[in-house]
Amino acid sequence: MGKPFVSLTPIAIENLKKLLADNDMASHGLRFGVQGGGCSGYSYLMEFEEAAQDGDTTFHIDGVPLYLAPLKRDFLQGVVIDYVDELMETGFKIHNPNVERACGCGESFDIPEGVAATQADSEALA
Repeated sequence: MGKPFVSLTPIAIENLKKLLADNDMASHGLRFGVQGGGCSGYSYLMEFEEAAQDGDTTFHIDGVPLYLAPLKRDFLQGVVIDYVDELMETGFKIHNPNVERACGCGESFDIPEGVAATQADSEALA
């Protein structure tokens, strides 16, 4: 079996499960994707949803449903969602091997032209 499309670290899974339980959303999953915006061109979408939407790809990772949004899905190949709890930073952290550059605030990113062109070509064929 190959490398997962998107993966979650054990600490990210633990914190997702805790957030879902603490907010009475045990039947929900994590919707994850890319949206346009931010100073570098793209930003991540992370929100809890009760069910997948049309076009989503659904994964189940250690009991946590992950709904992968269809827009710019290829930009997420190989992403690892982690959770950090440090003095200056606490929360989910996205490690994306496709990112060419990220903005200074860490909220948005850009993808190299080759990856973006491949994505545009695959969307045109769909």
